Amino acid sequence: MDSSNLPVPSVVRHPDGRFIYYDALAPVAQQPGPAPVVVQHIHQAPPDRTVQRMALGSGVGAGAVAAGVYFGPLLVGVLTAIAANLAILALLAAVMAWGVVTVVRSVGGSDGKAAAKRVGRKGR
Repeated sequence: MDSSNLPVPSVVRHPDGRFIYYDALAPVAQQPGPAPVVVQHIHQAPPDRTVQRMALGSGVGAGAVAAGVYFGPLLVGVLTAIAANLAILALLAAVMAWGVVTVVRSVGGSDGKAAAKRVGRKGR
């Protein structure tokens, strides 16, 4: 490697006696200018119009529109969570009932089988 092609910083002496390296090829810091203008477009899905039409048509006002737009999706989420919990509880109840019937049939002998048949008939 040839070192003659490398830039050599020059040594500069400050008035207070310190020596520093000064690189003439280094980029000069730009002066701060006016801030650049950033134009940003925000696209948003329109809210559900049904609640808005009902609220504005009946003269309720902007409060009902805002409540419908805000609480509508919130209510859907809450009802979905409740439905999921009820489905899990129903599945657990069915599995536990099947387990109880199976245990009664196997442990109870002939009396247990008769009891399991009676429980099965009442369910129909």
